[in-house]
Amino acid sequence: MSLEKDVMTQMKAAMKAKDAAALEALRAVKSSILLAKTDNNQQDLSEEQEIKIVQKLVKQRKDSAVLYREQDRVDLAEPEEKQAEVIAQFLPAQLSEAEIEAKVEEIISKTGAEGMKDMGKVMGLASQELAGKADGKTISMVVKKKLSN
Repeated sequence: MSLEKDVMTQMKAAMKAKDAAALEALRAVKSSILLAKTDNNQQDLSEEQEIKIVQKLVKQRKDSAVLYREQDRVDLAEPEEKQAEVIAQFLPAQLSEAEIEAKVEEIISKTGAEGMKDMGKVMGLASQELAGKADGKTISMVVKKKLSN
C-alpha cells in the first residue's frame, strides 16, 4: 500500500508542477497497481509484487526508447526515457555490476555450478536474491560471463 500512497503524493506534485510526462508515468503505475489488485482479488499487494510491477513498467519504457532511437525517432524516445526515470524512483537502490558479480560468484560457489549447463540453476537463485535490485538482463550477462570462464 505504501507504493500506492507514494504514487498518489507524486501525482499531486506533478499536477501542481504541470509536469505532463511525470503525470503520465505515475498514472501508468497507479493503473498497473489497480489492475494487479483486481486480478488477484486483493486489498493490498506485497512489496515483491509492487517491485515487479514497477520493474515491468521501467523495462517497457526503456525498451520502447531503444526502439525509437534505432528508428531515429528521438522525439518519441525522450518522453519514454523521462517516464522510465520517474517510475524508477519507486525501485529499491540498484546494485552496481561489481556487486552483482560478487553475489553471482557467491551463488556459483554455493551451488557448485560448473559451466553453462548449470546456468538455469544459477539464474534461478540469482534472480530470487537480486529481485528488484538488478534487472534480469544484467544478471544473465554476469552469470554467462562467470560460467563461461
